[in-house]
Amino acid sequence: MRMLRDVPRTVRLLAFGAFLNTVVSFTFVYLFVYLTGPRGLSVTQAGVISGIGGIGLVAGNFTGGWFGDRYGHRRMLLLGACVGGTALVTLPVLPVAALYAVLPLAQYASGVVRAANAALVAVSVPEGSRRQGFALTRFASNGGFTVGPPLGALVAARFSYDWLFLADGLGTLLFAAYTAAVLPARGAAHDRPAHDPAAPGLRHALLARPAVLVLLAAIVCVDLVYRQMFSTLPVFLADHGRSTQFYGWLLAVNGGVILCLELPAAHALRKRAPLTIVGTGLLLVGVGYAALIPGAGALFAVTMMVSLTAGEILYKTTATAYVADQAPAHAQGTFQSLYAGVSISGQVLAPPLGGALYATAPALLWPVCAVLAGGAGAAVLAARRLREPGRPPRAAGDGRAAGPVVETGSPARPPAG
Repeated sequence: MRMLRDVPRTVRLLAFGAFLNTVVSFTFVYLFVYLTGPRGLSVTQAGVISGIGGIGLVAGNFTGGWFGDRYGHRRMLLLGACVGGTALVTLPVLPVAALYAVLPLAQYASGVVRAANAALVAVSVPEGSRRQGFALTRFASNGGFTVGPPLGALVAARFSYDWLFLADGLGTLLFAAYTAAVLPARGAAHDRPAHDPAAPGLRHALLARPAVLVLLAAIVCVDLVYRQMFSTLPVFLADHGRSTQFYGWLLAVNGGVILCLELPAAHALRKRAPLTIVGTGLLLVGVGYAALIPGAGALFAVTMMVSLTAGEILYKTTATAYVADQAPAHAQGTFQSLYAGVSISGQVLAPPLGGALYATAPALLWPVCAVLAGGAGAAVLAARRLREPGRPPRAAGDGRAAGPVVETGSPARPPAG
């Protein structure tokens, strides 16, 4: 495909591995059902275990790239996959008390893998082509997620929920073996530590890039809003007489549109100023939730999902690539970890905060979501005027691609991978 011409073979192989890994990563979808069903735990106990696991996932995302900068991103991806896969294989035979420790460990390892994979893409693709690289990996992961949950339901129905963990764990270990094969360690730039003890620290690097700080804060806000789609939205629809099947079709609209349009959009907009694209995407997320303010009618719900999906297509890939382009060479993984962490912060924050607001003042939920996302979008658009390392401040309407040319060394394109 022409749109993938600038994506190195290394990234295409990583994307294929991400697809395979996501296909078998279905245990988190059915974890709550497993804990309250076969394990016989109360809803409260299952909530605590799931919540601790979510904290582990966020922590892994925040730290995986930092470790990769010091010990090599390939090493951290392999270590995370091996630890996570082993933990998942053992989960079905562990006593309940052990789940409080082993499940967060598995989730932490999954977060490390996610951050390391993003860092590998960032160091393998030169600035100017990263949007297509990240779009490809997101396309592969979304494709795997489309296949995975139905496959997991089939495995659980025909065999048992224990087989879900076994399949997920073995699949993760196979993913580690695949990655080791396509990214050979010898001479690979992506497995050499990038950390330079004499380089400026993270705080200095971030203060020199105020637009990145604004972007990270905006993503925290919008992810809190975006993930209401998986927490309060189905409750809201059910309270207004909408069936679970209707909610399922809405999610299908989201997944289908992303699979069809994200790669072409990344290619078509690759020369556009990134913060303009990200800010517009965040505004569309706000517009989507504003469409629910009048009610839960089918037209309102579909409009919400289309707008939300369009916003997701615009902001997620572009923001990831922008952070990679802004990162100094010695902290590429750390910057990717920061973005990876904030980009899933809503997984921990959205259910309790959105649920509490919906329980106390349901009419305020969607207006608050719209205002938060709209404010985040406006802040990112305003950040276009902020200085960037090595460049003077520029007008908000400047269409030049933002981000300095960062030195990442030779793109990691091993002969065998």
